[in-house]
Order: sequence, then structure tokens, then C-alpha cells
Amino acid sequence: MVNKNNFNVAVVGATGAVGKEMLKTLERLNFPVKSILPLSSKRSAGTKVVFRGEEVEVKEATPESFEGIDLALFSAGGSVSRSLAPEAVKRGAIVVDNTSAFRMDPEVPLVVPEVNPHHLDDHNGIISNPNCSTIQMVAALEPIREAFGLEKIIVSTYQAVSGAGADAIDEMYSQSKDVIEGKQTEASLLPVSGDKKHYQIAYNAIPQIDLFQDNGYTFEEMKMINETKKITGDNSLHVAATCVRLPIETGHSESVFFEISKEGISTEDIFSVLDKAEGVTLMDDPKEQLYPMAVDAAGKDDVFVGRIRKDLDNDKGFHCWIVSDNLLKGAALNSVQIAQALVKKGLLK
Repeated sequence: MVNKNNFNVAVVGATGAVGKEMLKTLERLNFPVKSILPLSSKRSAGTKVVFRGEEVEVKEATPESFEGIDLALFSAGGSVSRSLAPEAVKRGAIVVDNTSAFRMDPEVPLVVPEVNPHHLDDHNGIISNPNCSTIQMVAALEPIREAFGLEKIIVSTYQAVSGAGADAIDEMYSQSKDVIEGKQTEASLLPVSGDKKHYQIAYNAIPQIDLFQDNGYTFEEMKMINETKKITGDNSLHVAATCVRLPIETGHSESVFFEISKEGISTEDIFSVLDKAEGVTLMDDPKEQLYPMAVDAAGKDDVFVGRIRKDLDNDKGFHCWIVSDNLLKGAALNSVQIAQALVKKGLLK
């Protein structure tokens, strides 16, 4: 039997941007790993990744890969998760999945550890990591919701290209070079690689992330709307989202209007709550031009909040600016924090 304090861990999608961050985060947070198994598609199998200073060969992910695995972190696309996550569970592993494959499955907990760790108690082998933009928003707003209630959220996101993968980053830099040199740019990935048209991201803002749905919202926007309600457990919460891609490598930013339930709450009251919130850093001093930016959040674990101000026409309305590293808290870090919470609760054995 494996010692309960040392776990055999698999990382599916280990050669991708998020997979690499998962490996770094497991090491940095000193997660009790007995053995590490980096997994990928057949195309990337055979390459090497580094864990705890040693090169480890990446293996092809198959159902049999999960024999003897206690914890499997998935970040290789929804189709891979749908195919292999149940196979991992069959073989005794607990899966933390970073794709949208299971997020809205009523049998699968959707968890941000600072917000709803109690949902882990009801897992059936698979736990979903929410969308990166959802994670940072609910992490910042949950302390406010607990203190003052929450009726409505209207969010506009300004998302980094790393959220679309390493190839999108390369395309942004290539296009930027072409623009500077006066050359024609080529676009093949954004806003969505599988959609009909592609647009230049360099020196541009694209108001589409993921495919459009029949209601006029994109899938990314619907993720934020539906996931926020599931995480908070409040289907009566009014949520609207507009998601925009910007030519930034790392760090998602969000402009958020929120309406609380209580009257007579001041900006200072909001400050006080956020200042004590786990995983949240308050950066807000207009006199000193202090507010969070993507460059501040890159490489940092916390969710940063600033520009907090009361709405001029609605006593219960407030505005704020939320920034976070989308590859860390938005993906790899939150996944590892879920695993830490499972250990703390005695749910990972």
C-alpha cells in the first residue's frame, strides 16, 4: 500500500503550457509526490520534462497508464479528458480536470479551494477545475458575497493569449514583428482555431473567445455565467459576461460590476473584507496610482483586486478590477490546491 503521505501522480498534457506549470507547482508547493508520470499524446511522447531537478521521459497517455496512480492532473483538452479520466478513476485514481469536459456535470464538483472546498466531499472520482476567468472572479467576490450578499455580476474580461496555448503566443509575437516591419500579418489561431475566420491579435482586441452560441454569447462567456452559479450554489445570481482577447502573454484582467444585498455598505467595508481574504491581494490607492496590472500578476499565486469604487447611481453597486496569472491561479495552481485540499480532508489516500 502507498504511504498516505506520498502519492503517485500523473500529469496528462505534461508538455503543454499548463501541464508544465502543474509540474512546477507540484514541486514548488512541495506536494507529497512519491513518483511522477508525465503523460501526453503519442506525438509528444518520448520528450523530456524536468521535475525536482531530474529529466523525466514523457509517456503516451493510455487507459493502462493509470495503473497504480493515486492522483491524475489533466490538462490536455476536453476530448482527452472525456476519454481517459473515467479510465483513470476505474483504476483507482482521483482526477482533477482542467478542461470544460465535466464542469457542468451535476455529479462532478467544480471547485475553487478558497470558495467551496466542502464540495469536494461529494466527489465520485473526478473534480473539475473552473475556467481561468471564473476562478479569479469568484475568488475575489466570494468574501464579499459571504459578508454582504451578492445579487448581480457584470464582467468584461481582457484575457491573455496564453489562455489559447503556446502556439497563440508564438503567433502574437510573429504578428507583432510583421507589423513593426511593415509586413502582412498571418492569422490561423485566434479567436478560435476551429472557427471560420481568424484575426490578427497583435495590436488588436478581439471580442470573441471560443465559439458563439445560439444566444449570442460565446462559450467562454457562458462558462463564466454557468460556472459562477454552480460554484456559489446560487442559481438566482444574475451574471453577464463579455470576454475579450488582448495581445498580452500572461495575466487575465477583469472589469467587474457587482451588486450586493445589503444597503449602506461603504467602499471601506469592501476593502476590509478583501484585505483579510485568503489568496487575495488588495492593491488600491488612487492617490499613488496603485492598482493591479497583468505584469504584476504574472508569476504570482494571488488574485489581485483594485480600482474599487461605489457606483454613482446604485447604493448597492460597486466596481472593481481583478487580475490574476491565468496559467497559475487560473489553471495549474488551483488544480494543485484542489489536490492539497483532498489530502487535508483525508480524501486522497
